[in-house]
Amino acid sequence: MSSKHVTKAPLGSPFLAGVVTAALWLAAGALLLSLLLRYGGLQEIDLPVSAMIAHGVAALAGGFAAGKRSGHKGWYYGSILGFFYAIIILLIGFLAADGGLSARSALLVGVTILSGAFGGMVGVNLHK
Repeated sequence: MSSKHVTKAPLGSPFLAGVVTAALWLAAGALLLSLLLRYGGLQEIDLPVSAMIAHGVAALAGGFAAGKRSGHKGWYYGSILGFFYAIIILLIGFLAADGGLSARSALLVGVTILSGAFGGMVGVNLHK
């Protein structure tokens, strides 16, 4: 079998671009929250809400990148990206911190799907 017939994920894949973008925005958000917690006025009690906002922004940016890369069906690519983003975050929380499923988990899935879909729609419309 020659290398011409091997199926690969293209480097221009909307999903791959969205995941990488979301991960970068999550890293930046985590760094910002850490700095605000240490040097700013952010209290530990406010951390769950701030983390949910950071996840929403990361999914929004990932959806935007996926929608812009795809050029069509931005809501679809963005919402799929948001869903898988939430699953990855929940899986990491389960494996690293022995976290379980709760109402906050469902809220995370909802927030990331909606913000990813919105970002995807905006990304498609700015593509043209």
